[in-house]
Amino acid sequence: MHADSSALYSMSPTLPPPPRQPYSHLRRALSFDDDVRGGFQEPETEEDEEDLDLGHRFPDPESDGFPAGCLWEILKRLPPAGLLGAARVCKGWRETARRLWRAAEELRLRVPARSQVGSVLQKCPGLVRLSLRMESDVDATMLACIAFSCPNLEFMEILKSEAAINRISGDELGRFVADKRCLKSLKMEGCSNLGGFVLCSSSLSTLWLSDLFSLSKTVFNCPNLKEISLEFSCQQNDSTDLITMVDGVGRNCPRLQNIHIASVRLSHSVVLALTAAELRWLRMLSLVLGSEITDASVAAIASSYPDLELLDLSGSSISDSGIGMICNVFPETLSRLLLALCPNVTSSGIQFATAQLPLLELMDCGMTICDPNSENSVPDESNDCEIKNTSNTQLHLIHQKLIIKHNRLKKLSLWGCSGLDALYLNCPELNDLNLNSCKNLHAERLLLQCPNLESVHASGCQELLIGAIESQVKNNFSAMENVLPSCKRLADGSKRVRVPHFLSAQSYEDDKKPRFERRHCNVLVS
Repeated sequence: MHADSSALYSMSPTLPPPPRQPYSHLRRALSFDDDVRGGFQEPETEEDEEDLDLGHRFPDPESDGFPAGCLWEILKRLPPAGLLGAARVCKGWRETARRLWRAAEELRLRVPARSQVGSVLQKCPGLVRLSLRMESDVDATMLACIAFSCPNLEFMEILKSEAAINRISGDELGRFVADKRCLKSLKMEGCSNLGGFVLCSSSLSTLWLSDLFSLSKTVFNCPNLKEISLEFSCQQNDSTDLITMVDGVGRNCPRLQNIHIASVRLSHSVVLALTAAELRWLRMLSLVLGSEITDASVAAIASSYPDLELLDLSGSSISDSGIGMICNVFPETLSRLLLALCPNVTSSGIQFATAQLPLLELMDCGMTICDPNSENSVPDESNDCEIKNTSNTQLHLIHQKLIIKHNRLKKLSLWGCSGLDALYLNCPELNDLNLNSCKNLHAERLLLQCPNLESVHASGCQELLIGAIESQVKNNFSAMENVLPSCKRLADGSKRVRVPHFLSAQSYEDDKKPRFERRHCNVLVS
């Protein structure tokens, strides 16, 4: 049942709906390009939707002239607010609505400010999946209401708007997890007031907590936990002991497959504590914002976890040497590599990674190749004198070119690479390219040989570059014009144009085969 309205309760026609609050949304580093959110399907539209999913169908008697089952099929397509209104029509409709609520297995709701969700949850004792988008504060009363009303709950997600406050403490969260013996997935935003917690559960397999701050105690006794995501506040005065926390996670959660930790306090010592845990099933590792993570940390990770499929070290201090270690250890497993905000990585390291990792499908190098002199200005004639006075080292950082040829790469992000002035891509499977704020990339030094491109993000780029991108993505072969070999003059004085290598392999029979139109590519500039 999909929503056409975003209000939780029926409202008077004379009252406008409340303004929507932006949601921060949990970061999905562990499933960067996946479509499934741990049990919750994303809405098909960009609007926040309410949803009531019915796991099975109940036949209902005829009501007010409707044949058996017809009213059921009509009402189940209403949003929750519409279903509440339909129950007031007559006794037959009220009974059908009651059965619909009881049959619901998944409920996705937006809770406006100063509203309570308890009256709706009491109607749905069979809920298995619950997702709440809170514009109202989250507190222990709401948590207790969920625990009482949804005894079979397996998946719970609580998102909050910027105006809402999550007041749940660590003790309250620990009691909730311990009491919900069926709970498999817990995702919660705004956890700045936890203080500390003890989580004990034999059923929990997925745990996402964001906005954590200064945790005095962290105990994870979850033997079947497979995925954990812990995002901390970026405040420098965070006092959480990450070494002790990671050591406890490793000892008490031996089945972990995916780990994501985002904290400015991440360091080489934390990495050593993690590698000492010897998590044999670990496949995805994301350690973000740790400026004290170095090439030595990469060596420790590579020696302990040689089967990684995703590695995210964004915000670290690793260099091209660290990338070399990654390439030596993970050529047969790694498909996603994220190295955004790594100032010591150069275009040479990125090129080496794409050449040595044949299974790579996603790479994020945002803000790695940066202009050290200017963050906001685009070079022009007015600052030529500044460029002349720049040291050779800085010139090397500014004028970098990137050449990537890869047969499997699907997503490439170079956002904010202001030091990049030349880009050549030969990636037949590439469908998403992010060039936002590549301010010094020259139009005449751009070549895109990517026939399957669907989206190119070019916000903050020069107008000439945007025009070059639009020109190249609209024509498969327009990007080849500047690289075709010169004409060869024969003995009789005539000229012969040599066929490029990428075309010479095609036989004459290929021309007889039906041709399929190339996908339309969107160039996004805002």
